[in-house]
Amino acid sequence: MVVAIDGPAGSGKSTIARMAAAELGFYFLNTGSFYRAYTLSALDRGIDPLDRDKVLDNAVSVTITVKDGDICIDGRDSEDRLHTPEVDRYCSPVSADPRIREIVNRSVRALASGMDIVTEGRDTTTVIFPDADFKFYFDASPAVRAERRLKEQPGMDYESILSSILERDRMDMEKASGALKIADGAIYIDTSLLTIEQVCEKVIRTVRGTL
Repeated sequence: MVVAIDGPAGSGKSTIARMAAAELGFYFLNTGSFYRAYTLSALDRGIDPLDRDKVLDNAVSVTITVKDGDICIDGRDSEDRLHTPEVDRYCSPVSADPRIREIVNRSVRALASGMDIVTEGRDTTTVIFPDADFKFYFDASPAVRAERRLKEQPGMDYESILSSILERDRMDMEKASGALKIADGAIYIDTSLLTIEQVCEKVIRTVRGTL
């Protein structure tokens, strides 16, 4: 069974998907982490993240795997380095390349084959798993999402985070491939005024209603 969750940055996708997976006994698969991993790998190797061809060449040569729920780059656990400001800055341009998206899509589908999973990302319900058993779209106001990110990165400036989120939204919605949008049949949940636990409960109740 595939439970897929879409939505903009800061809407609670990753946290809630992980919690729901644990509660349901499913495997948690974060598709966005793959793009972050390719971005981080390029940065580590001194590659300009805006040089699409060089980023693609690197993506073809690097090995991204998942171990105990964590992303590994060439066998090295890199989960704790995927959400730095620098990776945040360049992840969207990297993920906008259709060639990179195809690499990620193939990898994710292969991992999910024959498994019960909860997965999330910005085109999970529209491109990667359009036939998912359950599709959710999480949303929240930009201001709320900026406040959430500030709690995760207390050293950052609120206005800078808000500006980055607005720009990220624009880029994600204007992508030629895998643009952020609400999939047909997706259950829309505005998480702005809800706790993580409340949103997670909505997801679990929906899924368990058919298990």
